[in-house]
Formats: sequence, C-alpha cells, structure tokens
Amino acid sequence: MQSDPASIACSDPSVLGGTVVFCGTRVPFSTFIEYLEGGSTVDGFLADFPSVSREQAVGALELLGTTMIERIGRGEDDPRASVA
Repeated sequence: MQSDPASIACSDPSVLGGTVVFCGTRVPFSTFIEYLEGGSTVDGFLADFPSVSREQAVGALELLGTTMIERIGRGEDDPRASVA
C-alpha cells in the first residue's frame, strides 16, 4: 500500500527551522535514515521516537524504495550508466 508523502514528511519554517520532520512530530526524517544506516531496526527507532507512527515509518520506506526504483528505471543515479 503506497502512502501519501504529505502524511509522512513535512517541512515548516516554524518547526526546527524547516528541517524535514515526520508530520505531527519534531523528529527529523534524517534521524530515521541515520538509525537504519547505523544498523538499528524500525522497531528500535519507533521505541526511541514514539511520536512517529509505524505507518509513517513503513510508508517512508515504501516511498524511498519506489523513488529509487523509478530513478534507476529512468537512468538517474545508476552507477552502471557511467561505467565505460
């Protein structure tokens, strides 16, 4: 199920100076990415940031995956495209 991006991440100059956060929270979206890059699980992130819903976290992963697939499908950011 594809989530509505507007219900997942928001940016408002009055919230953390316009940093992209999970909507309805003050949790930066970048913190979620950093947790995952650091080896944490979605459950670990949600335990530390209970104001973020599971639906938001899973929706974020779905949107990131879809965006990546679409970009590679168009030849954008595909490292194989620059290999001679």
